[in-house]
Amino acid sequence: MERRSFLKKSAAVAGTAFTAGTVTAGQVQSSPKDVYELKIYQLTGSGGVNQLKKYYSEAVIPFLEKRGAKVGAFSEYSMQEPPKVYILHAHKSPEDYWTALQEMKTDPTFLKASKSYSDLPPSQPVFERYETLLMEAFASIPQMKMPSENRGLFELRIYESYNEDAFRRKVKMFDDEELPLFEKVGLHPVFFGELFAGSYMPALVYMLWFKDMAEREKNWAKFRDSDEWNTMRVKEEYADTVSKVRKIFLVPLDFSQV
Repeated sequence: MERRSFLKKSAAVAGTAFTAGTVTAGQVQSSPKDVYELKIYQLTGSGGVNQLKKYYSEAVIPFLEKRGAKVGAFSEYSMQEPPKVYILHAHKSPEDYWTALQEMKTDPTFLKASKSYSDLPPSQPVFERYETLLMEAFASIPQMKMPSENRGLFELRIYESYNEDAFRRKVKMFDDEELPLFEKVGLHPVFFGELFAGSYMPALVYMLWFKDMAEREKNWAKFRDSDEWNTMRVKEEYADTVSKVRKIFLVPLDFSQV
């Protein structure tokens, strides 16, 4: 059996294994779950943003859009130098992710559109390196939610757990209790994902959107002060589920679809 054929079939099997039911109020429904690929680029300088914009606008976004995927593009709220750019690819299934990854290597339209990016010389690197995080969507929020047009601030959170059991209990806490409260108090979800490849494991990753920092502060205060949160956070089943929280504030770039 050829290696590519074997890997593609393996991905299809993995897609079946990853895809689970949507759990809401004790009911289980069959629903495909998104796979999220988050690329974190450490750029060599501010000019790299324009190179990535050209590459994504002319090549990656048209390619993925034909395959039902969406692309989010963000810079850090702090505007540090050299900058980091966060690129989110939201695929409809593990198999769709794998198929797109392979077709990028051979699709003639994509290769032609990305030629100017691929042909950049070693003396003009766009980035130092990039890191990739792969995630499967939560059962309770199986597809990405598009933000409102007035979104101006995104908050990316990574919750690390000290072991796999603690991680599973934290995911359950979100699925069963926290996510409905998020919606109620205005912590607007974009996605929630279980990290299955990348740094920080075991961990979950999620993204929220807000109009601005003022709305973010106001709505997180509503969450912290709510009776629901102060009841659930002391439950024994959720004890010691998060050992470290990483918070990253982002703003959308002008070529972002999210």
